[in-house]
Amino acid sequence: MAEPLIPTVDLSPFTKNDEDGKKKAMEVITKACSEYGFFQIVNHGVPINLLQRALELSKVFFEYPSDEKLKSSPASNAPLPAGYNTQPQQSPDKNEYLLMFPPGSTFNVFPQNPPDFKRVLEDVFSKLTETGLLVETIVNQCLGLPPNFLKEYNHDRSWDFMVALRYFPATESENNGLTEHEDSNCISLVFQDE
Repeated sequence: MAEPLIPTVDLSPFTKNDEDGKKKAMEVITKACSEYGFFQIVNHGVPINLLQRALELSKVFFEYPSDEKLKSSPASNAPLPAGYNTQPQQSPDKNEYLLMFPPGSTFNVFPQNPPDFKRVLEDVFSKLTETGLLVETIVNQCLGLPPNFLKEYNHDRSWDFMVALRYFPATESENNGLTEHEDSNCISLVFQDE
């Protein structure tokens, strides 16, 4: 069987105290960080049915008419763009998104519909935070950084955020893509449906 193109790491040894499994996972992460800059994780502890429900509700939300989606747009004087928004018309990034900060953040603006969306997003955010903190600890060790370096570097978790994105299909007149960019955070977790 061919080796996957993207390094894949099984996180279950870290929840089961499987020392041999941890060692193997850390070898993969060390190599992935130095040669690829990213890796895929499996058995991460985030329930797949919760992730799938978030994707389903995101699709429902993004199918609503603009006036319904705009009800969850950030206030015009908001210091942060939490809530629903679209990329500027001239941007090559043809997408719309719903951005949220940690549950309880006063910046968050949630849609009223679909009815269960807010709870599901908050549950996903909490679970992804747990996974992200575990990955952060493991990466810190794999990179040979001083103990807790990344934890201290990222000490203010109130700026963590999660984005539900919907990309529009490319057209003959416009090429739709993602402009070159760097994520501003230390670790990005990505879950996609297609």
